[in-house]
Amino acid sequence: MRRTYRKPLIVVAPKKMLKFRPASSDIEEFGAGKRFKRVIEDGSANLVADEKVRKVVYCSGQVYYDLEAKRTKEGINDVAIVRVEQIAPFPFRSLAPSAKKFKNAEHCWVQEEPKNAGCWNFVEPRFRAHFKEMGAKSKTVTYAGRPTSASTATGYGAQHASEL
Repeated sequence: MRRTYRKPLIVVAPKKMLKFRPASSDIEEFGAGKRFKRVIEDGSANLVADEKVRKVVYCSGQVYYDLEAKRTKEGINDVAIVRVEQIAPFPFRSLAPSAKKFKNAEHCWVQEEPKNAGCWNFVEPRFRAHFKEMGAKSKTVTYAGRPTSASTATGYGAQHASEL
């Protein structure tokens, strides 16, 4: 809207998320002084103290809602979920608070896509550099997701659900 020419808005999002209430925003969140959040910290009230968090799970997109549902169902309170909503350029400064806050935790990147199809190959070296610079106890980030695959999906709903 700030440019002298108009461009169409293209939303790259799964259809499932379009009407999913937890993924929607209130109109007030678009007001003056509000900005896009590159990283969304874990806001769970049930989370243990920061120094007792054993793992920080970083993810992007709809997989967050699957992780949150599983965490709630299993009553897990020592795993923090941090959403990385901007992948490129990589949000080093926005990730700094979580690296400082959860300094004793191990770090894990989670994605729904196969290892060779998602962001893993892009984010892994950047996370390593970030943790090294921040002086985190664990300077590596592990991967959790589907294995490398030639196709993006199995084609079978039951197998997709079990992999998820």
